[in-house]
Amino acid sequence: MNTYIALLRGINVSGQKMIKMVDLKTMFENLGFVSVKTYIQSGNVVFKSEKEDVKQIGSLIKQGILEIFGYEVPVLVLTHEKLDSIYKENPFLDRIANGEIEEKKMYFTLLSNSPDTTMKKELETTTYGKEEFIITEEVVYFFAAIGYGKTKLNNNFFEKKLKCSATTRNLKTVIKLLELSNL
Repeated sequence: MNTYIALLRGINVSGQKMIKMVDLKTMFENLGFVSVKTYIQSGNVVFKSEKEDVKQIGSLIKQGILEIFGYEVPVLVLTHEKLDSIYKENPFLDRIANGEIEEKKMYFTLLSNSPDTTMKKELETTTYGKEEFIITEEVVYFFAAIGYGKTKLNNNFFEKKLKCSATTRNLKTVIKLLELSNL
């Protein structure tokens, strides 16, 4: 059995696309997944499956959500190893460790596919005040200096600019998902 983390984008945000975690867990189990655990209300699910293709698993979950709850929801599925790699490759880790960056202002915008190369270069050559980010093929590591609630560099911003679907999680959530998926 392989362990996976499903990240659902845009559920239970500002009263939109409301899904109870108990119902989401049941849906995952009905899809044949086992050891299903949810974390907070924003669509984080850790589960096990014998399936190996993360794109196929994501499509299955997306279709299940549409059929059961009636919502079109982008779904990104990662292995524990992939999320761990993304976490460990965070270029801001040293600055967080020495207190230069507040942990609560560290975000990961996980990309569903490689970002548009031209737009990536354009973003990297523009400054956004104290806000800092580093774009890779899989994730935008983002230090929201003014706070995520105040920044214009949110998930929608990066999706539009990089021309790919994305979902954002804070550092605390990434660490918790690594803990839950390491069991």
